[in-house]
Amino acid sequence: MVKNILQFLHKEVSNIHRAAYLLGFFALCSQFLALIRDKLLAYTFGAGSNLDFYYAAFRIPDFLFVTIGSLVSLSILIPFLMAEYERGEERSREFIDSVFTYFLLAIFVVSLIVFFAAPFLLSKIFPGFDAASLQKVVELMRVLLLSPILLGISNLFGSLTQSKNRFYVYALSPLFYNVGIILGTLFLYPRFGLVGLVWGVVLGALGHLIIQIPTVMHLGLLPRLTLRPNFAYVKKVTLISFPRTITLSISNIAIFFILSLASFMTAGSISIFTFAFNLQSVPLSIFGVSYSMAAFPALSKLSAAGDKEGFRTQFLLSARHVLFWTVPSSVLFIVLRAHIVRVVLGAGNFNWTDTRLAAATLALFSMSLVLQSLILLFVRGLYALGSTGKPFYVTLVSGGAMVLFSNIFVKVFNTVPTFRFFMEDLLKIPEIHGTAVTMLALGFTVGSILEGILVWILFARSCKGFTIPLLQSLFRIFSASVILGFVTFVSLRFFNQFFTLDTFLGVFLQATLSATVGSFAGLGVLTLLKSPELSDISTTLKQKIWKTKVVSPDSELV
Repeated sequence: MVKNILQFLHKEVSNIHRAAYLLGFFALCSQFLALIRDKLLAYTFGAGSNLDFYYAAFRIPDFLFVTIGSLVSLSILIPFLMAEYERGEERSREFIDSVFTYFLLAIFVVSLIVFFAAPFLLSKIFPGFDAASLQKVVELMRVLLLSPILLGISNLFGSLTQSKNRFYVYALSPLFYNVGIILGTLFLYPRFGLVGLVWGVVLGALGHLIIQIPTVMHLGLLPRLTLRPNFAYVKKVTLISFPRTITLSISNIAIFFILSLASFMTAGSISIFTFAFNLQSVPLSIFGVSYSMAAFPALSKLSAAGDKEGFRTQFLLSARHVLFWTVPSSVLFIVLRAHIVRVVLGAGNFNWTDTRLAAATLALFSMSLVLQSLILLFVRGLYALGSTGKPFYVTLVSGGAMVLFSNIFVKVFNTVPTFRFFMEDLLKIPEIHGTAVTMLALGFTVGSILEGILVWILFARSCKGFTIPLLQSLFRIFSASVILGFVTFVSLRFFNQFFTLDTFLGVFLQATLSATVGSFAGLGVLTLLKSPELSDISTTLKQKIWKTKVVSPDSELV
């Protein structure tokens, strides 16, 4: 039994569509657990002060993870690993051990400094919190500093497994992370309070790491601490990792500053923003992240081989499939926003006001979902082509725009009654306290749209001939999605006769049946338009991706 499980985890997956769907399937499982996690948190706390403290405590550890942790991230290490494998086992071993040693040294030193400087740092980041609130956040954050250490090591292991096309084990690891948080909510919080809740996060991060160890050992790539790390390797990786980190993590870094503004708003604003962001991240993770991660190794190989036509073809295929899934997802999220929030979050202490605010915020986030997903693919495509500097500057500007627009929209919202009444009426949240939080989502969305357009233009200059075919796919998929959205909306009115919206089951069935009818209408339009994406999906699913051949260790190139 154990042997069969390990064989499954060690499988190699070399086809991009198969890899993307495998990653997408496990991302779906992970996001399902994440939704259970958020429902438990919403049920237990509602959108209030305690949950604000919990989410605020994540900001600095998350920042450390996306900065120092970038040294061992997938998008940074995979091209280096591919090159070192070609140079022999000894060179690749020296590279892995050197990067591992310097990462641990850096993350431990910085985490120790942050541990002692936490009161000062958090008072500057969340100036809207009083002294008692800040003390709670400090206590939670100090425990969470273990998380970037564990997740950073796990990221390194993920780079090693994905460089060998072992997607299963990396795709499984987020499930364990969310299970840890769920266990912390159910068992540790009732006994230890909020501190127990964050210990659940640490437990999840540990599970994220441990699940990958057998496969890394099987590949013979388990990192080791070395007393003589090669600084030349680390210097080269660091010089590239910094701009790439900012580029790929700009939205997270922008949120770091946006939530600072939220600390001045009504209690629960940080929670509303985070819940809505997590909900829109479900399709982003399942489709955008999965396809960009699955495509990156192949794009890197095609670029290194100088195969421009193969690179363009492969990138276009990936981009078209990202559009195929994210355009209708964004439409459904906008049409069904209230139903989604009620099904996922609406219970216990999460009241009707919280639901309406989260639904309005989700709708604004969903407007940029397609471009958020394409950004991940565009940026990794640029990295595969060897371009690091230009996307860095573009995303740096767009990240600044997110923060700037958020501040502007909040100020205008609070000082210009006409704009406030217009937005509240448009989002169907009139006469509700705390509506200013929606302006933070609007600022993020405008910045994301700006970033998507700029990165698209930048990529088009490096990869000729993909824009027109991609726009054709976008037009075809958008047309079908408009029909999907309209039919879904009409179906909501129809099914409203048969289901009461006072119960979870009634809301769930109305939304599910309406989305199903709308989806069939959209698929019908795509069939009439002879969508090539449908054909690709059908071919991939017929290949029984779960029966992918296991590659024996003897046949591997190391």
